[in-house]
Amino acid sequence: MDLYEYQGKQYLARFGIPSSPGVLCNTVDEAQSRADDLGYPVVVKAQVKVGGRGKAGGIQLAADSEDVHRHAAAILGMDIKGYVVRRLWIEKASDIAREYYASFTLDRAVKLHLCMVSAKGGVDIEEVAATDPGAIARLHVDPVDGLSVTESAKLVAEAGLDEVARVQAADLLVKLYDCYVQGDCDLVEINPLILTTDGRVHALDAKVTLDDNAAFRHPEWGELGGSEELDARELLAKEKGLTYIGLSGSVGIIANGAGLAMSTLDVVNQVGGRAANFLDIGGGASADTMVSALEVINSDDAVRSIFVNIFGGITRVDEVANGVVEALRRVELRSPIVLRLDGTNAEEGRQILAGHLSDRIVVEDTMVGAARRAVAMAGSNR
Repeated sequence: MDLYEYQGKQYLARFGIPSSPGVLCNTVDEAQSRADDLGYPVVVKAQVKVGGRGKAGGIQLAADSEDVHRHAAAILGMDIKGYVVRRLWIEKASDIAREYYASFTLDRAVKLHLCMVSAKGGVDIEEVAATDPGAIARLHVDPVDGLSVTESAKLVAEAGLDEVARVQAADLLVKLYDCYVQGDCDLVEINPLILTTDGRVHALDAKVTLDDNAAFRHPEWGELGGSEELDARELLAKEKGLTYIGLSGSVGIIANGAGLAMSTLDVVNQVGGRAANFLDIGGGASADTMVSALEVINSDDAVRSIFVNIFGGITRVDEVANGVVEALRRVELRSPIVLRLDGTNAEEGRQILAGHLSDRIVVEDTMVGAARRAVAMAGSNR
């Protein structure tokens, strides 16, 4: 679960990490009133779970109440990469001397936590990695040992942070690690981590992703999730208990197992198409599950074809076939379907579907062949 900036800062604050004071607002009038209370200058910041807010005009400096009114009116309702701004964070402006970067995440390749620190903050870390990879100091942290102040101090020095900032930054980095581990996060990122003109180090922005698998340990996360913005497809999938992520392509994807689903997305891309979603119906999916999956895919106006890729292990292919047949009875599918069925009871599944095949419901023997067919159908079904 991704948090908004204001939620991320509140989460970091639990572990003693300072940030600029601010307040959450939902209207222009509220923004003006709260900005008056904070004192000027302030920064008006769009609250959306996507990067690039500044470039889109979603972060503006306001010198007085009139500025706040103008910026708040412009930002509320703004579309930033498909996310509509419905909340504002009004923050006391900071006098910035330097901008840094700090983060923790899991390096799955080596099965260790990864800390990254850079003296080049305020820009995308991917851009720094591409243009000046030596500007990023990295440290793998064994979860058994944790992160010591000594190691943290060495890392901020290696990253080239200013001398005046190093003691505070090293202390903050240890607290950020505690937040990452004890707070059950997949990612904690501060960009920028700033040094103010009066010598203080604190978080100017915060990106926090919580590990959903740890939710049972955190009943308080329920309040955070209540503010999560899901599009109509994701809401429907959540209601039906499906593992679904909406994407921006035209080929709807249904597969059983996360690995197969990701491979299916890759193959669709390799043959020139773009997936509309990631949808994993699981290892033991029933006919009802397949019906639900097709209903979710059918609700997406961008979908021009549907690629059902099933390898029967625990999942029986005849059950999947029954689900497809049942879906045809229940739902008027707008898009043609390409099915690739293999594994347990595959032949029985093909026999069940045989009487329903047409130019809009086809079966292919291979994953690549099915992907090519689905991409071609998506191109012609416009």
